[in-house]
Amino acid sequence: MSKDDIGDKSAKNTHYATLRRAHRDAKRERGEIPTPKQDRWRKQPGDWKPPALAPEQVLLYGLHTVRAALDNPSRKIVRLCVTQNAAARLELGEVSELPFPVETVAPQDLDKILGPDAIHQGVMLETKPLPLRKLEALSECQLILVLDQVTDPHNVGAIMRSAVAFDAGALITTIRHSPTESGVLAKSASGALEMIPYIQITNLSDTIEELHRLGFHTIGLDSEGPEPLEGTFAGGKVALVLGSEGKGLRQKTRSTVKALARLDMPGAIKSLNVSNAAAIAMYAARQFLSK
Repeated sequence: MSKDDIGDKSAKNTHYATLRRAHRDAKRERGEIPTPKQDRWRKQPGDWKPPALAPEQVLLYGLHTVRAALDNPSRKIVRLCVTQNAAARLELGEVSELPFPVETVAPQDLDKILGPDAIHQGVMLETKPLPLRKLEALSECQLILVLDQVTDPHNVGAIMRSAVAFDAGALITTIRHSPTESGVLAKSASGALEMIPYIQITNLSDTIEELHRLGFHTIGLDSEGPEPLEGTFAGGKVALVLGSEGKGLRQKTRSTVKALARLDMPGAIKSLNVSNAAAIAMYAARQFLSK
C-alpha cells in the first residue's frame, strides 16, 4: 500500500469519526443519550460546583421548559444560550431580531454551568423570577393545591404538571422547606411552571384561614384520615392540602383544615408518592365540582 493510499484512508477515517462525534453530540443535546460521567475533556462530577446565583437570577434549561418560558409574556428574559441544533428545534427564527441577547454555545459550555447531570438539551435561559401572585387573585378559582413542606423539586414539578392538567388555579407552598423557582423544578414541571401561579407563603395555617375567607373548603390528605376523600367534598371551591414526603401533614395544618381524608386503596400498598396522590385527589375533586 502506497503512502498516498494510507493518507487517503486516514483522512476518510478522520472524516467518518468527525461525523460520528457530531451525530453523538446532537443526540446528547436532544437528551436521547446521557452525558458521559467520565470524559477527558470535562471535569469530573465531583469537581463541579453550582454557580452562585443572585436572588433575582433563575437559570432554566431543557427544550420544553425554555419554549414555555419564551412563550410566557410574564417572563422577563435576560439572555439565551443555545446550540445551533437546539436553536433549530426551538424554531427561534432570525436570532438577531429577538428582544434579548442570544449566545451560540457548545453542549460542553452548558455542562460547565449546569453540571454533568443536567439534561439541558443544548439550551439554557437566564431569566428573572416570575411576578409574585397574591391569594386574592384566586377568588374565582374552583380548585387549588396546597403543599405542606414538600421539599423535593422533582415531586413539586410533577405535581405542578398534574395541577395544570386538572386546571387548578394555583399551587401554594411554604417559603421554608419548599423548592424555590429553579431549573430543576422547571425541568420537572416540563413547562407547567409558566402555566400556573406558584405562590410561596410564610405561614401555612394563616393562609388556610385566608382560603376559608375566600370560600374554599380545605381538605387535608392523610393516610389515616377518618373518612374517604369522596365523602369530604363540599361547596363550590376546593383546596386540597398535601403533606411532605414521609412526615405527612404537620399537626397545626391538620387542625386548621376543614376536613381530613384518606385515599382508600384496596391493594397491599397503602401509601403513594405525594405527586401520585395529588393527581388522584385532583381527579376526584374535578369529578365532584363538575356535578
